[in-house]
Amino acid sequence: MDLSRIPSPCYVIDEEVLTQNLITLRKVQEDTGCKILLALKGFAMWSTFPLISKYLVGITASSVAEAMLGRDEFGGEVHAYAPAYSERDIDELTPIVHHLVFNSLNQFHHYRDRVRASGRNISMGIRVNPEYSEVETDIYNPCAPCSRLGALADQIKSQDLHGLEGLHFHTMCEQNADVLERTLPHFEEKFGDLIPQMKWINLGGGHHITREDYDIDCLCRTVKNFREKWGKEIYLEPGEAIALNTGVLVASVLDIVQNKLPIAILDVSATAHMPDVLEMPYRPVITGAHEPAVKSCTYRLGGLTCLAGDVIGDYSFGEPLQPGDKLVFEDMAHYTMVKNTTFNGVRLPSIGIWKPRENRFHLVREFGYEDYRDRLS
Repeated sequence: MDLSRIPSPCYVIDEEVLTQNLITLRKVQEDTGCKILLALKGFAMWSTFPLISKYLVGITASSVAEAMLGRDEFGGEVHAYAPAYSERDIDELTPIVHHLVFNSLNQFHHYRDRVRASGRNISMGIRVNPEYSEVETDIYNPCAPCSRLGALADQIKSQDLHGLEGLHFHTMCEQNADVLERTLPHFEEKFGDLIPQMKWINLGGGHHITREDYDIDCLCRTVKNFREKWGKEIYLEPGEAIALNTGVLVASVLDIVQNKLPIAILDVSATAHMPDVLEMPYRPVITGAHEPAVKSCTYRLGGLTCLAGDVIGDYSFGEPLQPGDKLVFEDMAHYTMVKNTTFNGVRLPSIGIWKPRENRFHLVREFGYEDYRDRLS
């Protein structure tokens, strides 16, 4: 990628890497008979949807806006799940969705007749909590104690489930197939008596299928065995796996200040442009950079907002940084564009696509003052 052709700051998707991820996911569908959906909460760069829709059957949405984007720009199946719906949500979702998943029996019972009255053949499901998860970071653990996500087994057993056609669970986050293999027996133990009544089972997201060390054979064996055992339609809905390692965030050094160590201030922000750096937290990889003191020049990299903690981390480089130097933050396609903000009025990074086969950069979108102004009042 020729950085001289990339504006800064800019999220850049590598079309070839994205295609390779999609080929992997299509092979999983072919080998298991399952259906894979793009979870828009993780990646919703809709200029790539014409490509992604050639490989995946549809999308899953966490809101009306995501469902509308899926209908308008992706096509195929539109699924929706949210921790709760308002009446307005239901009225706006029923003309759009094919599957509608509720978080509780309260909401299922409250809206069941309203969904039926839409006149569309919408398949209704409920998210369940198998009370088993191997996620170690609490903020990302859907089955943590007192979780609000999903009904417990004793809350739905012997209840009125008429009209319910599917069960949905989501227990994973950036994990390998062996975790799913260990999770399914817990799901079956808690909800196995309900599975025969259902048409479909959704195994949720968190499956890191396109990661280099991911055990695809284990996934295919596990999903295929489960599907054959129960005879149900199976869905997976990864978000991160679609976009994993497909994109970078190109940034530039604006200034170097000194306070016990050199601090490079960039034209990007951790809190505004890559919030998981602070939320998870984690240290993003920068092409050509190293841990502090590994190379001769160590810098703290700071963001552009007024937040004191808008710090990306400490890195070392082989040469001194200068204003105007470009840095490339790796694996920045997922949970970045969908979570970024205009805090402080800081300009959002542009969005572009790198097309390696054509040796060409395509600038998809630039942002400006109107994008900041128009979300306010």
